[in-house]
Amino acid sequence: MHRLYHYPLSPFSRKVRLVLAEKKIDVELIEERYWDPSTEFLRLNPCGRVPVMKYDGRVFSESNAICEYLEERTPQPPLMPRTPEDRAEVRRLVNWFDDAFYHEVTKNLLGERVMKKVTGAGYPESKNVKEGARRIKFHLDYMAQLLDHRRWLAGDQMTLADFSAAAQLSCIDYISDVDWNRHDVVKDWYAKIKSRPAFRSLLADQLPGFPQPTHYANLDF
Repeated sequence: MHRLYHYPLSPFSRKVRLVLAEKKIDVELIEERYWDPSTEFLRLNPCGRVPVMKYDGRVFSESNAICEYLEERTPQPPLMPRTPEDRAEVRRLVNWFDDAFYHEVTKNLLGERVMKKVTGAGYPESKNVKEGARRIKFHLDYMAQLLDHRRWLAGDQMTLADFSAAAQLSCIDYISDVDWNRHDVVKDWYAKIKSRPAFRSLLADQLPGFPQPTHYANLDF
């Protein structure tokens, strides 16, 4: 059995879980408290970050390396387009959500509201929460701009860019910090992603001490 070491509200772990589920690759999920990593986990990935995947006896780390390996190993259904230009656009958007969105929004909202308490790192900094709440509006506006001209974020087919965005937003949605009424086109896009079978395990995640909001697993939110 393949194994994925993950944390339920890690957006990078969630991205890999979506790819695995979309490609119907069965894995054993092993929850790892990465801020207090086990010795076994550090042997697998000395930098102590999730996700880490054991696949056919080999160890892979870093979400994009894992996702692109899975895309090459199991090309159907495809999550990367055919042309170099279209693949470059997917990678640009993947980096947008993994870097800009994560640091400007996810760390400031999920990191302050949830992960500080979970990891014992202190109390939320209100200025960071306010900054995250301000910056998510910009990101939702940019997504709407893209979706006004495309069926999916990177073009006419669903790609890894959509899973990268959905992984980040699903974490923020778990704490009810996404204004889905800001742009109907973004809400409709997320509803399409959310209704896919690959999303079911994410909707079943439960973090002790932080119950799901009532709309979180509702496909008609």
